[in-house]
Amino acid sequence: MTAALRFRNLTLGYDLHPAVHHLDGSVARGDLLAVCGPNGAGKSTLLKAIAGALQPLGGEVERLACKAHEIAYLPQAAEIDRSFPIHVFDMVAMGLWRSLGLFGGLSKGDRARVYEAIAAVGLTGLEDRPIGTLSGGQMQRMLFARLLLQDSPIILLDEPFTALDSKTTADLLDVVARWHQQQRTVIAVLHDDEIIRHHFPKSLLLAREPVAWGATRDVLSPDNLLRARRMVEAFDREAHECERAA
Repeated sequence: MTAALRFRNLTLGYDLHPAVHHLDGSVARGDLLAVCGPNGAGKSTLLKAIAGALQPLGGEVERLACKAHEIAYLPQAAEIDRSFPIHVFDMVAMGLWRSLGLFGGLSKGDRARVYEAIAAVGLTGLEDRPIGTLSGGQMQRMLFARLLLQDSPIILLDEPFTALDSKTTADLLDVVARWHQQQRTVIAVLHDDEIIRHHFPKSLLLAREPVAWGATRDVLSPDNLLRARRMVEAFDREAHECERAA
């Protein structure tokens, strides 16, 4: 197994209060991994740490497939500013910033790639629409198109299918399947056990610490799910502060 990511005694949190404790393990290159668990289990926190948006309180994240700024990261929909005055084409084109630079212009070939990405997610004809006029499903399709152009070996998705209709979910799952076929490493925070069981062969069940990690059919056992729920419910939110790692 060639690792894309490795966690070494990783502890994460906010204001020195831990949200994920002592996580050890590796994510192989080409893995399709679901991160699941009850609300408050630390799932989104883990993705932020992988993306480099949150520094560990202890331990480390080793990024072996690419650098942090090269990771393609889609946060939760609530974190996207829909009021930003930009059109669909330009928003998708931002996926090329790593190869073009902040002030690089689009060549004819670049523009063709943007149109191809828009078509790949089913948004042809909406290129000139302001993003604030898009439905939730159209917005998520647009953001997946931007991820396509980032061409990253590691893709992080935080609750990418929440509140989407079944057609949009199925279409975007097809995009995820293509990434998997291309041997990209995809890690998704998900709440829907049926989506996980049918589309994600590996899972990490978190409850502020790892409960189970491996084949989805083994991880999502009734005993493991019950244990995760009880662990989060019993978590002492007034736990002593962690010392920040030197």
